[in-house]
Amino acid sequence: MKIVSYLVAAVLAFFGFIFIAGSQGSPLRIVVGVILLAAAAVFVYMVRVKPQPSQTTIVQQVDLSGDVSLEQIKCQNCGGVLDKNSIEIKAGAIFVNCPYCGASYQFEEAPKW
Repeated sequence: MKIVSYLVAAVLAFFGFIFIAGSQGSPLRIVVGVILLAAAAVFVYMVRVKPQPSQTTIVQQVDLSGDVSLEQIKCQNCGGVLDKNSIEIKAGAIFVNCPYCGASYQFEEAPKW
């Protein structure tokens, strides 16, 4: 893309110089030449200036059905109370890592019926 932009800028600059050199006192040709030179300068400027990378923040939220609060979730292995740092999401599934006994398992919510 840079090479094409530089080529377009070179062609515009060339025609700008041709219009100015061959103006023979015609103000319209001088104006067209200056516009072409300005357009060439804009092309070069656009290629030289690097755009700032955009920063994207991804927030992943999990909606659990029913009344679930993190303070009430207990480890299935040892019964230790789990906090928000014990919950991890992998491939769309909720996994629990118990800090007390080291157990790791997938959290499955029991059906409400």
